Amino acid sequence: MDDRHIALVQESFRKVAPISDVAADLFYGRLFEAAPHLRGLFPEDMSEQKRKLMMMLATAVNGLTKLETIAPAVAALAVRHNDYGVKPEHYEPVGASLIWTLEQGLGDGFTPDVREAWVETYTFLAGFMKDAAASAEKARAS
Repeated sequence: MDDRHIALVQESFRKVAPISDVAADLFYGRLFEAAPHLRGLFPEDMSEQKRKLMMMLATAVNGLTKLETIAPAVAALAVRHNDYGVKPEHYEPVGASLIWTLEQGLGDGFTPDVREAWVETYTFLAGFMKDAAASAEKARAS
């Protein structure tokens, strides 16, 4: 991720943050529509989960310029997700739902450059999380 992409992600997220409740509703609505089999991985009452989603997104986005500071939190999140039954293939519909949500929330502000920056960022973070979960799983097995 280059500085320009990081800036685009951070600037665009600042526009989404004020509508975080709506964004979380859009995200989970889209996710469960696209991948209904994932609904069982979540609690019935989603209010706390939605708050956690937006909090973790904010932490990740704000830490993109200093990845070493967010790496432990992102790795721990990956391990927790693994423990909840999240599989590597689940990251694809999550990413697609995130991009769709940003498109809805940002409207005309979701330019091709902003899309590219978010796709790159999500791909990087999802890859990091999958690797962290796999490493934790290997460590447990040995």
